[in-house]
Amino acid sequence: MKIAIGIVVGASMLAITVGPVGAQTYDSGSTGVDGAFTLPNATCPTSPNCTLTLPASGEYNFTTVNIPQGWTLRFNKNTSNTPVVIRASGNVTIIGTIDVSGANGGSSAQNATFLGPNGAAGGPGGFSGGTGASGIVSTMGGAGGGPGGGAGGDVNGSAGLGGGGAGFFLSGANAPSGGGVGGGVYGTAQLLPIVGGSGGGAGGTTFGNTGGGGGGGGGALVIASSGTITFGQPSGFGTILAKGGNGGANNIAPPGIGGGGGGSGGAVRLAATTITSAVNGSGVINVSGGTAPTGTGGAGAGARGRIRIESYTNTAQVSLVGATPSVVLQPRPVVLPNTPTLRITAVGGVSTPTTPAASFGIPDVVLPATTTNPVQISLAAAQVPLGTTVIVSVKALTGAGSSTLSGGLAGTVASSTATASVTLPTNQPSIITASATFDLVASSGQGPFYAEGERVERVRIAASLGGATRVTYITASGREIAAALLQ
Repeated sequence: MKIAIGIVVGASMLAITVGPVGAQTYDSGSTGVDGAFTLPNATCPTSPNCTLTLPASGEYNFTTVNIPQGWTLRFNKNTSNTPVVIRASGNVTIIGTIDVSGANGGSSAQNATFLGPNGAAGGPGGFSGGTGASGIVSTMGGAGGGPGGGAGGDVNGSAGLGGGGAGFFLSGANAPSGGGVGGGVYGTAQLLPIVGGSGGGAGGTTFGNTGGGGGGGGGALVIASSGTITFGQPSGFGTILAKGGNGGANNIAPPGIGGGGGGSGGAVRLAATTITSAVNGSGVINVSGGTAPTGTGGAGAGARGRIRIESYTNTAQVSLVGATPSVVLQPRPVVLPNTPTLRITAVGGVSTPTTPAASFGIPDVVLPATTTNPVQISLAAAQVPLGTTVIVSVKALTGAGSSTLSGGLAGTVASSTATASVTLPTNQPSIITASATFDLVASSGQGPFYAEGERVERVRIAASLGGATRVTYITASGREIAAALLQ
């Protein structure tokens, strides 16, 4: 029994002028330890395509950043699949391209069974597409990863149905003819913390074929400059891409094989003292969702992503593809002392790694063959009220997922534990996630607190098996504001 650990369209032109507010200066928080970044460099001496491997933190602390014309900068994911965070104590100039887009899903196949996953990888900080059904384990394609992952398509008689598109800023599109349902809306305009796009659902099929894989979600990118972010050069432009991947092709030949849903667009957040474009220059930020195949076995398209632009002065000419941005002055800090945490510490008595690989192909936990259902999931929390119950969810490589509720957390507020019993597939890997929502209690030192002018009443924490905790504040009006990276 294997367990894989996960870490849980149109264009417009932006031309905004915002005057300086008391000559304020934004602090990106960069230490400058990584020095100046420009291309070419020792890592990428000649090729116009440069790929960096993200550090474990996902963060770079540069002095200045320069992406010249003709160069494209990409990133290999780190093990924890963090967003890309580029901090600069000085200026950032983008004349070339920064690309954190999701990949396209693998095509369907008739009279051929693919044993490996064909769901596409998400960009860094984004989530993978679902794996197409093969009819061996299930006729239903796998759901896309992430909070807005599209549902997999099943079969209608002998005809395969497509997967649903991934959601993000909007809901993903449903596949036609009763196929997979599109993923839901998630996240906030603040992109705090920033999270990437979700994966499209995969196509369904009968035995002997392979459904189309879901497109990967666009990645998540933060660029923070204590100085100026400049797009383009005279008569040129700079580009940021965080597109969702396209769904894998369907097969319309009888009986029909379901295609993959599109991944949702990713997330881009820019924060600086000034954001501008060169004289006669401009920029492009593209967070469009992935497309999906049509016709018999057609699937749902992915939703667009999110863009957040924060600066004291903004004179940029930027073409925005896939989304209308949130453009604001720098938000005020929100600090919650004793930030709550939640972890899955063991599955069936087997301890989980601190840093999971998050791969269906190479599971992080392998249970003994003698393990039987139900399987006990061990949970650990800190700064969460005692008695809080945790929702534990299981997502298999293909087929439908399931959820169950743990017992109440017991111990102390500083260190509590709980367990839940889940049913795990014995013939394919699974991803396990956990989440909990609780009220703030002022008497225990947890309030009152305010986020963006609204009183915070509840907190939701979520964690993937062995992975990091995500904290979201829920205000009295029902708004959800993520806690991490608030500055």
